[in-house]
This record gives sequence, C-alpha cells and structure tokens, in this order.
Amino acid sequence: MKVGLFIPCYVDQFYPNVGIATYELLQKLGCEVDFPMNQTCCGQPMANSGYEHLTGDCNTNFIANFSGFDYVVCPSGSCTLHVKDHLHSDSEEPKAEHIRKTVYELTEFLTDVLKVETIEGEFPYKVGMHQSCHGQRGLKLAQMTELNATPFSKPGQLLEGIKGLELVSLSRKDECCGFGGTFCVTEEAVSVKMGQDRIKDHEKHEVQFITGGDMSCLMHLEGILRRQKSPIKTIHIAEILNTLQVK
Repeated sequence: MKVGLFIPCYVDQFYPNVGIATYELLQKLGCEVDFPMNQTCCGQPMANSGYEHLTGDCNTNFIANFSGFDYVVCPSGSCTLHVKDHLHSDSEEPKAEHIRKTVYELTEFLTDVLKVETIEGEFPYKVGMHQSCHGQRGLKLAQMTELNATPFSKPGQLLEGIKGLELVSLSRKDECCGFGGTFCVTEEAVSVKMGQDRIKDHEKHEVQFITGGDMSCLMHLEGILRRQKSPIKTIHIAEILNTLQVK
C-alpha cells in the first residue's frame, strides 16, 4: 500500500515531530510511505478568506505531488476536508478526483482503511479529547452531540484501550475551540474567549493532556495554556499512538 504523507504548513513549520510521528506510525503498520518534498500549502487559508479562485496553483502543485499513491494521509481534519471538497483541475480532473476519493485524515485511515482495532501500550495520564469541528462535522470522525444517534469517536476508539490512559468525558464534547483558521486573526478576542472556555472544561475534569487530530486547534489551546501558566499540555494523537504497539 503506497501512501503519500500530506503534512499541513503549521505542522511542517512549528510541530515537525507530529509529521515524524505520523510517518513512523504508518511505517509500523506496514505502509510504504513517501513524503513528497515539493508539497506546499493546500490552499485552505486563501479559500477560508474568500479567495478560493486564487488557489489554482496550489491545486496544480498538490496534484503533481500526490498523484500515483493508493492513499493520501494527513494528520489534520481541516486540511483533509479542504482537499476532499475543493481539489479540482481544469486539465487534470481525473487525477484530482482520485485524490479527493483517497485522501484520509490519520485516525480515519487507521480505523476505516487499515481496520486497526487494538492498541497495546501505556500512556499513564488523564487525557481530554478535543474533537475539532472539521473532523467531526465535515469528516464525521465522531458523532455530533445534538443528534439523537448512537455516539462514536474514531480517535476515541484508538485511545480507549491504552493501558493507564484515562480518557475523560467532557461536559461539552464537541464545542469549538475558537481557532477557525483565519477566524483567530480577524476575530482575535472572540477566538481567545472561546479557547478559554474550551480549556475550562478540560480543567474542570483535571486532565493532564489535551489531545486531538488537528494541531492547529491544539496550537491555539497551547498558546492560551502557556499564557495562563497552566500545567496542562497538548499532544497530537499521532504522538501518543506512535509510542505504542498497534495491532
């Protein structure tokens, strides 16, 4: 199985260990993983700001880098959803369509494609799961609490069996952290207040770590935690899973 590793800009620039953990985890699971060195931004920031018509070159470059793989895997729900919904090409639409159908967020890929059922290992900490909006509502990685339906969480499924890891049940499981990409720049005060509210829920449950599938959301929360001099730490789910034995 040939997998193209798609790493978001902020992970590449600020949290390279998340990209490395994702790469190593996929290799441990038997995937043939390649990191295209010429990959750049997928165009999501421009699209979110109302300039999707200027993302053509981003699409062209993405298709050039990720054509030919069985799957494209990304440790980010928001970037995955952008590619899945917005990658198009006037000249190479069949290739764009193939990528749209085979691009997966990391935990989605582990549960739905690789069918990972059991995680064996230890992470002896109390952990709160932040389910990002794009992953939950766009990719359906977890059930929305306002729906009268059976609850599920793909990232939660991967964490629940880990020895010593206490996955707490938050009061508001799917509340937005306030990051929202360019929203945190244009509406800074609202964004920060939403982040503070999200952290209070984790503090109420006395977590030691906040984890999730989107480092962008965790980066936002990490900044607030540091300014509040909180002992709570953030960690991407790939960094937890990569330390473990996966079956």
